[in-house]
Amino acid sequence: MPPWLTLDVRQKTHMNQSDTKLQAIRQMLEKGVAPPTETPRSILLWFGAYKRGWRVCSEIRSSLRKYNLQTLPDFEYAYIDGALRFTDAPKTEAEPAASSEVDPTYRIERLAAANRKPVSIKPDDQITKAVTIMLAQDFSQLPVMTNEREVKGIISWKGIGSKLSINGDCTHVREAMEPAHEISVDESLFSAISTIAQFDYVLVRNRDRVISGIITASDFNVQFQQLAEPFLLIGEIENGVRQILHGKFSKAELESAKLSSDSGRIIEGVTDLTFGEYIKLIETEAKWKKLGLAIDRPEFVKSLHQIREIRNDVMHFDPDGLDDADYKTLREFAAFLRRLREIRK
Repeated sequence: MPPWLTLDVRQKTHMNQSDTKLQAIRQMLEKGVAPPTETPRSILLWFGAYKRGWRVCSEIRSSLRKYNLQTLPDFEYAYIDGALRFTDAPKTEAEPAASSEVDPTYRIERLAAANRKPVSIKPDDQITKAVTIMLAQDFSQLPVMTNEREVKGIISWKGIGSKLSINGDCTHVREAMEPAHEISVDESLFSAISTIAQFDYVLVRNRDRVISGIITASDFNVQFQQLAEPFLLIGEIENGVRQILHGKFSKAELESAKLSSDSGRIIEGVTDLTFGEYIKLIETEAKWKKLGLAIDRPEFVKSLHQIREIRNDVMHFDPDGLDDADYKTLREFAAFLRRLREIRK
């Protein structure tokens, strides 16, 4: 089975399961019974999926509308293991457009670190206890709290060092703690950048006013690598494919690869084609031979189809990012194109 068809087949296989689940939830609401909470991950499994790619989300939204349901918070943008509750969808005269159904802001709530309850310490604990916890768990700071909602401050290596250098003695946590910095779980991911850049962390407070997590500079670095790497790899791959195609085809041949539904678009060169049109251009044996590549055409085209599907998820900003297999596919194909360039020099 071609790998780019796997998702559609999987969705059809699980269609009965998702319908059964949503129908049962619809019946519970009609009886005045609150359905059990679910997570985005569990809903994805009803549809035979593991991450929230744009096709899967479109299928789930269609099914929710079928049963007049919605999730709170929205399943597409909530933390993947966070609790969702089902409610009646608001009644509208017309079906809402996909672009207006959700708020596309990348919120703090999506990060795993924002949903892991932080280890904390109390103001009257000994400094030695804080030092032991930070050393044992490789923490740079600890929130100082009296309960899950009450934050008294933060204690860090910098704070402890500053206190000892000035006073020469420090026995209790409250003597070395500094003011804590917080952000709401509803805030944009990018609104946390300046705070984390300045203080190396930010505490996250959820909608119940509970401190639900702590995001550090290290967490942020990992997150931005996950966001940026797919774009960089896809850019490298697209440039590599364009380089292979450049100068090999006439303008008429390039025009023939253009989608018939986009007849008004002017094609002057390879850069004017879409990724899907690159594939269409070289799918025939006659045009493939013009490239002068001593590699297997079907395998090359199959790989391009895989890249195209991954590219669609990336460009539609899949909130769960790519899985390991997709990263592997991008990295390996980018490396393959590099080797081709070196061989052809």
